[in-house]
Amino acid sequence: MAPKDSIVQNEIPPAAGGIPTRKDALQTSSLAPSKKSSKPSGRKLGRKAFLAINVASVAAGVVGWAAVSAAGLVGLPGPVEVLVRGGELLADGTLAEDTGASLARVLSGFLLGSLLAIPIGFLMGWYQVGRAIIEPWVQFFRTIPPLALLPLVMVTMGIGETPKIFVIFLAAFLSCVISTYQGVVSVDKTLINAARVLGANSLVIFRRVVVPASSPFILVGMRIGLGAGWATVVAAELLAAPNGLGMRMQQAQQFYDMPTILVNVLVIGVLGLLMDRLLLMIEAHLTRWQERR
Repeated sequence: MAPKDSIVQNEIPPAAGGIPTRKDALQTSSLAPSKKSSKPSGRKLGRKAFLAINVASVAAGVVGWAAVSAAGLVGLPGPVEVLVRGGELLADGTLAEDTGASLARVLSGFLLGSLLAIPIGFLMGWYQVGRAIIEPWVQFFRTIPPLALLPLVMVTMGIGETPKIFVIFLAAFLSCVISTYQGVVSVDKTLINAARVLGANSLVIFRRVVVPASSPFILVGMRIGLGAGWATVVAAELLAAPNGLGMRMQQAQQFYDMPTILVNVLVIGVLGLLMDRLLLMIEAHLTRWQERR
């Protein structure tokens, strides 16, 4: 690549009576059309515009919901009715208790699954012997939905908290271990060979090259695992749970209490979205070296 000064000078017309100075170069470059202005406008939304579109999209969804409810097509309660019911559940402490119980189950299973999946994924990706031993089991259980194991888990572990956390753990673990393994095997071999040429041993290559390069895959796997955990906890709480958002939805279904069902659905969606945004912020911070589009 040519030095920056030489590039600027090539764009400057020769000044009359002498060699162009740096001041002439700056004046000339300010008159010339900038590179930024040559780009087509509107290719990338600004942050404020993006947020404005987000808000408009949500508002349009709420208006559409109110319109369907007012038409009485499917007996759907309107936003105001759901909001009033949510206030009642919040006032008597039911919503806080159910939310806390579901969050505790999801975070327990998710953290356990992620903490175990990351080293196992590295083991599978870095050592072929480890891959040969572990991969058949991972692929076998990956084809089985965690909820299909609920009857077996309940028979063997009872109906307490353990089976519910276990199925969430399994859902998070399988998503994260596959992503971690894929991240390790996708590391550019050129980087590894360059590190070897510079004298790095296997431990240094693993710590300084493989772990950072595979971190985006790991974080994506954790996000997928968190979503799978939320999807699993609702079904797990349908079976003999004393509290939780899923249990409350099942209870409300028996009395055709549609506002309560929708309140819990909204809470699950909002909490899942907030946790996903949190993981996305962590990912952006840890992988800020990565080129983004």
